[in-house]
Amino acid sequence: MDLQGKKGLVVGIANEQSIAWGCAKVFHDQGAELAITYQNDKAEPHVRPLAEEVGSPIILPLDVRDEQQQQAVFDAIAKTWGRLDFLIHSIAFAPKDDLHGRVTDVSLKGFLLAMDISCHSLIRLVRSAEPLMKDGGSVLAMSYYGAQRVVTNYNIMGPVKAALEAVVRYQAVELGGSGIRVNALSPGPVKTRAASGLKDFDDLMHQAAKKAPLHQQLTAEQIGQTAAFLVSDRAAQVSGQVIYVDNGYNIIG
Repeated sequence: MDLQGKKGLVVGIANEQSIAWGCAKVFHDQGAELAITYQNDKAEPHVRPLAEEVGSPIILPLDVRDEQQQQAVFDAIAKTWGRLDFLIHSIAFAPKDDLHGRVTDVSLKGFLLAMDISCHSLIRLVRSAEPLMKDGGSVLAMSYYGAQRVVTNYNIMGPVKAALEAVVRYQAVELGGSGIRVNALSPGPVKTRAASGLKDFDDLMHQAAKKAPLHQQLTAEQIGQTAAFLVSDRAAQVSGQVIYVDNGYNIIG
């Protein structure tokens, strides 16, 4: 099992449909031990049973805007494991009115909130993870094709994900000397709670499957298989990359 003995933090599980959960299941199956967070009390009943299913010894709340919660998560990791081998960042948010409107009309408040939760939170999490990755490690963020090309109805999340991908590249350079690799996955459309906030998402998902060279819809566990490779030692020379897992859609779209 490629991840036998690895210790990882997975941030972004909301329910059993989450991409982060698809990743967590594969990580667990490949031998990793996981710390899993949930956003708030409302999310806990959906996330805790999943975390218990994969035997997570650390299950804690984490609103990425709450510094104390973040500190508590990394303190628990330090106390329980004394190290961290990989970090999965799979969170994004934009206020509904700003997400559904034109980029030209996005409010400053909505833009800053989307950037804070979807992008700057990666910076904060990596800053906390770095001291625990004493022997190197892997960071993996989740992006989308809309960061590189205009996707109808993706709107403000396009610029936000573009910023996220830029952060990945800069952190890969800054942390590479410590053996820490930073990459992004760019999955095709997957039906998740977050994706349901996009206008006409079902049509986007079906059109992507129709146009993609492999003519398939994607599952969270398929994304997890690629994520597992990227956080494993088999990807030891891969850093600063945006890896598409979209059945080839990005070469057509």
